[in-house]
Amino acid sequence: MATFTPQSEIESALKVLRGTFRTGRTKDLAWRKWQLKQCWWMVEDNEKAILEALNKDLGRHPFESTMTDIAAVKNDVLDHINSLEKWTADEFPDAGFFFGKVGKARMRREPLGVVLILGTWNFPIATALQPFCAAIAAGNCIVLKPSEVAQASMRLLEELVPRYLDSSAIRCVTGGPQETSFILEQRFDHIFFTGSDKIARIVAQAAAKNLTSTTLECGGQNPTIVTKTANLDLAAKRIAHSKLMNAGQICLSANHIFADPAIHDELLERLKSWNDKLYKGNESQMPHIVSEKHINRLQNLLDTTEGHVEYRSPIDKHSKSFGPTIVTNVTMEDEIFGPILAIIKATPREAYDFIEDTPGPPLGAYIFSQDRKEIDEALLSTRSGGVTVNSIMLHAAVPNAPFGGVGLSGQGSYHGPWGLRAFSHTRTVVEWPAWMEYLMTWTYHPFDEKNIAKVAVKKRGNFKRGEGIEDQRIGRSRWLAPWFVTLLGAGIAVIAVAK
Repeated sequence: MATFTPQSEIESALKVLRGTFRTGRTKDLAWRKWQLKQCWWMVEDNEKAILEALNKDLGRHPFESTMTDIAAVKNDVLDHINSLEKWTADEFPDAGFFFGKVGKARMRREPLGVVLILGTWNFPIATALQPFCAAIAAGNCIVLKPSEVAQASMRLLEELVPRYLDSSAIRCVTGGPQETSFILEQRFDHIFFTGSDKIARIVAQAAAKNLTSTTLECGGQNPTIVTKTANLDLAAKRIAHSKLMNAGQICLSANHIFADPAIHDELLERLKSWNDKLYKGNESQMPHIVSEKHINRLQNLLDTTEGHVEYRSPIDKHSKSFGPTIVTNVTMEDEIFGPILAIIKATPREAYDFIEDTPGPPLGAYIFSQDRKEIDEALLSTRSGGVTVNSIMLHAAVPNAPFGGVGLSGQGSYHGPWGLRAFSHTRTVVEWPAWMEYLMTWTYHPFDEKNIAKVAVKKRGNFKRGEGIEDQRIGRSRWLAPWFVTLLGAGIAVIAVAK
């Protein structure tokens, strides 16, 4: 039976972390840089051990684990080190003369306090350490809880974090459902969770008791729309490859395909062909399913489907291997989260209606098309955390751009500066000088009606009563601005008089 962090140790750790935060130690940019560099060395020095842990937990090939977990974390660490001063610098709003110049109005990014990070099992290193880096960069004290489902990765982080990081400000704790429930009963200043929307609800309910803010990174039934204008061979290759990655156990994985009736059959054949090319003969490179529970869940989906299994690979419960599978004529109910690919015959318009009728926007949406109007229509007709056009999942890899969901697929975002913002409070500061008192006496009690004109708001901008939607102009006018026309007219008049 697995042993986890005792409740008394969790309580003691929180007491230490709260005390440390009060000293202001973690607010020092030098401390943040030091700890981020320690994160680098923690990963750099232990890459072999990390790869072994990921192979034990998920059966991953070293290349895949390096690309998805190790490289992702190391890039994040370097970005936070190199951009720390820029991302934490005060910002100055367009506040006008009195607030901006006289009052020196500015916005400070300040740490939230003691934060909790709950990682998940599908990328047990990345989902723990990427938000971890952002929390350090923001200047917080941290309780890190890796997923207990990925036992080897959890034990490795439990060993490495206290060896490399400042234990007065950062602690790694372990636990199953019972211990996690106890942890969630404690008061935190922010909770960052990655996992299913089912568990996210539990986290959100626990956070609400203390009005604790949350960042929730979930998933959803990520749709892929393949139109009749798509490059079908390229679409099939990229979709098939994405379902092999981590054996489809990715919150961003293509859950199902909406294939236009005109290309449905051809797309199906090309998907089969690419599964053969990418998987057969390379079976050992495909990760296994994380647990017996999850392989039984996937097996049950196949056993109970009313659809037609078009492509089937061997399933070995002993080794937890589950190869790529294609099912057509299905109705979608839940997120698959595995190497099963469902295909639904539908026009793009039918697909948009289906997507919007599905509870909650997905984390990702994918459109394969070579028609600009089709792509724009897909963007206008759907909602999702992000979109990749003519590929799968790549929007999550865009540097310095936010990654996150909306609605049931999550709340909040991170990656790059967005992660630091997730763990920060933007605090507005203004310094009002004493001499302003001479100009502001009329704002005090007792009030005088003659001063109403000083605070009354007059219309600004070029608009008039009675306008309709057809009168609105978006963006810059194609005609010359009125002020320029007036100035030009005056110039011509002057020239005419001079002559």
